Amino acid sequence: MPSLFDPISYGAIDAPNRLVMAPLTRGRATDDHVPTPIMAEYYRQRATAGLIISEGTGISFEGLGWPNAPGIWSDEQVEAWKPITDAVHDAGGRIVTQLWHLGRLARQDVTGQAPFSSSATQAPARPGATENPNVAARAMTGDDIARTLDDFARAARNAIRAGFDGVELHAANGYLIDQFMRDGTNHRDDDYGGPVENRLRLLREVVGRLLDEAGAQRTGVRFSPNGEVQGCDDSNPEAVFVPAAAFLDSVGAAFLELRESGPDDSFLQSQVAKLSPKIREVFSGPLILNQDFDLAKAQTALDGVADAISFGRPFLANPDLVERLRTGAPLNEPDKRTFYTRGTEGYTDYPALELAS
Repeated sequence: MPSLFDPISYGAIDAPNRLVMAPLTRGRATDDHVPTPIMAEYYRQRATAGLIISEGTGISFEGLGWPNAPGIWSDEQVEAWKPITDAVHDAGGRIVTQLWHLGRLARQDVTGQAPFSSSATQAPARPGATENPNVAARAMTGDDIARTLDDFARAARNAIRAGFDGVELHAANGYLIDQFMRDGTNHRDDDYGGPVENRLRLLREVVGRLLDEAGAQRTGVRFSPNGEVQGCDDSNPEAVFVPAAAFLDSVGAAFLELRESGPDDSFLQSQVAKLSPKIREVFSGPLILNQDFDLAKAQTALDGVADAISFGRPFLANPDLVERLRTGAPLNEPDKRTFYTRGTEGYTDYPALELAS
């Protein structure tokens, strides 16, 4: 069986190892959602990852609604991303951008307008929050859906212009695509609601637009198939996510990433059985697993259903995570205080292995 340090290909993207840097929202863009120069150093430091999946990147202003998260809908944003992708490539790395629409989780205090979703629902507050910044969403109209499909296409086209090696569709964690897929948030009675086939329609249409712009060999998708996330849940997730994975297999998607929670995980616990074994039966491309992995758990997964493992917080705090895992070196602990702050502290100042002693 392969190890984490063996090469792999994600469609047209050849990677020297099977460690993937998971998407990590960090909030270092400008107030206008334009990437900043310090982001080039942050991603360059982590270019030894077999593949970097960028932080969630907004496809439109109305669909972002996260303070200081980057977007990719404007020429200014494209130009600001170019030094970042150049820095990763100059360091020998590969990077795809995660295309993000928050749906009902797009904050009105950021966008200045009420969000929309599959149906008129309201997301709960994040765990531990003292107030709920999420307001009631309105149900998307046909025009909203058509405009959003165009926004996804433009974002994918811009990603390639910006020098990214490909794109990942964020269809996980209770955001827009997830809100359409699950019956707990999708109460529609039109062609986008009701039976599973209808609830997967937006996924199929968005993926189709991404394939047109980036190609199947440079397009991946992320799901979080087991259990509730940010108030988004389904009564029978296997009936939703196995057919969704089979669809991605049928169109030759470059990879599928699953964030699967367990009952004892440190973040977003779930008692719902993991679906990766069922998904493995219908998806023949590279399957990337994510959530609370260490080296031993990663190798167990590679011996089972996974082809690669994505690491989030370990990459956040350890720019040279690949070498640390390869040599058994100790890991830096992430500083939670600086996850979403501005500037370089807790961002580009974690010590590399040769400086840690």
